[in-house]
Amino acid sequence: MADVQVQVFGTRKSKETRAAERFFKERKIKIHFVDLRERPIAKGELSRFVQKFGLNALLDLEGKAYEQSNLAYLRTTEDSIIAKIIETPELLRLPLVRGGKVLTVGEDPDGWKTMLEG
Repeated sequence: MADVQVQVFGTRKSKETRAAERFFKERKIKIHFVDLRERPIAKGELSRFVQKFGLNALLDLEGKAYEQSNLAYLRTTEDSIIAKIIETPELLRLPLVRGGKVLTVGEDPDGWKTMLEG
């Protein structure tokens, strides 16, 4: 279990991101935190999550950033939405967490536990 590599993509402001950090810290799991305000998520990394969950599952449809982006009304391609997500991380349901081959979106303690079992 000690060799589990967990990567958390989120922002310091996101309470769900902080919940993920706390979850792993309480279990003495070292996480690699990527603050999306400082470093945008790589397109290839984001694509992994898109392939697993679909683009809509990654979007925070309730969030202010989504409302302000007008994405709900724009006819646009997946690529242009991905580009917009990369420049505006607040569009995402945070955190995106990767542990081994397990990926989770949003606050997902059950998914995080699965990472620790792998």
